[in-house]
Amino acid sequence: MNFSNERNIQRWLILVSALVFIGLIFFNASLFFQQLKNDERNKMRIWAMALEEFISFDIDNPNDGANLDLVTEIVTSNVTIPSINTDGNGNIMQSANISEEDESNPDRMQRILLEMKSENDPIKVNLGDGEIQYVYYGNSPTLNRLKYYPLALIVFLLLLIGVIYFFYRTARSSEQNKLWAGMAKETAHQIGTPLSSLVGWTEILKTEHVNPEYIEEIEKDIERLKVITDRFSKVGSKPTLSKVDIVKVTEETFGYLKNRSSKLIEFKSEIPNSSIEVMLNEPLFSWTIENLVKNAIDAMKGKGQLSLRLIEDQKVVKIEISDTGKGIPKSKFKKVFETGYTSKKRGWGLGLSFAKRIIEEYHNGNIKVLKSDLGKGTTFGIKLRKV
Repeated sequence: MNFSNERNIQRWLILVSALVFIGLIFFNASLFFQQLKNDERNKMRIWAMALEEFISFDIDNPNDGANLDLVTEIVTSNVTIPSINTDGNGNIMQSANISEEDESNPDRMQRILLEMKSENDPIKVNLGDGEIQYVYYGNSPTLNRLKYYPLALIVFLLLLIGVIYFFYRTARSSEQNKLWAGMAKETAHQIGTPLSSLVGWTEILKTEHVNPEYIEEIEKDIERLKVITDRFSKVGSKPTLSKVDIVKVTEETFGYLKNRSSKLIEFKSEIPNSSIEVMLNEPLFSWTIENLVKNAIDAMKGKGQLSLRLIEDQKVVKIEISDTGKGIPKSKFKKVFETGYTSKKRGWGLGLSFAKRIIEEYHNGNIKVLKSDLGKGTTFGIKLRKV
């Protein structure tokens, strides 16, 4: 059994244990509620018997066997359970433990009586000579509070589970971020050695009278590798921002990718001629544009139209990158930026995640899916504040 399976079993055991624990609490709360309800029923029966003795007590014959003091004590002892006495025809005769405001409102009293009838069966009181009364009673405040105890417990447990889940996700996200940052730095370190070797081999090729155009292209790719190494080395640490002409950086990155992409893709750009200064980390911003462009190329499967627009507003710069690819469902607009999410069979799901971190965490900007139609294409938007 591998480590992942063991952790899954542990999670299921914790979940089942929690459900069993909640079930036991509900079961015991239900038993306690029912026992208290039965106790109140017995209390009201004794109270009704005392009331019967009190009403039928013969003042002229005080020695008929009834203990008036005891009966009175029992009748007056009920100060919590609300009750309503009715005659045989259902007319309200008297009430106890009900507010004066309700007692003065006949309609309200009838509604309370109906509630009591739904909560408990009435207790019959024989007054003699064929005269009877019925005692209807409701639940005491204690019983009513106990009725909501399981619900309050559920809410508390859900909040507790939510807090635990939040900390778990936060810790897991932090762990993933450290892992990706570590992998990125290690990648930069590993690229460094062959990169230095390539620079040396380029110098040797120059002495061998190789076509200068070939060497020039190799040097461009070496410079590109240096940029990539620089990008990866900055992951996980706060980058330095400086005033940069965003028009120049965007145009250079877009042009580089255009020259190295399929000729079946039509590149279009609308970029101002004048410079626009923004606080940027140039290598990381260039990486973001590259990730969005490559993502668009993958969405079009190497064939289609890719457009880039740079729009200047009074306070911000907007960059829109559109493709004619397969599109993204609206439900996935935010999910595409999550680490590990990918629609490709061999993707790692890091490109858009890095892009979001670079723009929002490092540059205090905004990146999102502006619009997307399935089968028609997608437009990503970046917004950055001008200097």
